[in-house]
Amino acid sequence: MPIPDPPPIPAADPEALRTALPAVLRDTFDTEWVQVLDRAKQSHSLREIHELLNKWQHTAAMELRAPGSYQRLLDKAAQIESAGGRSSGVSIEDMRALIQRRMQAS
Repeated sequence: MPIPDPPPIPAADPEALRTALPAVLRDTFDTEWVQVLDRAKQSHSLREIHELLNKWQHTAAMELRAPGSYQRLLDKAAQIESAGGRSSGVSIEDMRALIQRRMQAS
């Protein structure tokens, strides 16, 4: 059985994103959209608008592929934060040493 194609990624456009987002996330998007528009009016810069649309484009694509993934991500972040940080993580120094060993082995 062939693997189905993933859903298309919505355009980085407010209307397209609102359509692609599940109803539970639309209010959050709308709130952030209004805030970033207000800041853009003051700063005369579109940078934050582009950043917001990019963030929500990724979120919408993630939700289309795995519904509920955004909430799971938030839940995991809250769990890590409440535990005082990620305890099972590897330090950057240890990761660099591992990479160096693997590069020398090849």
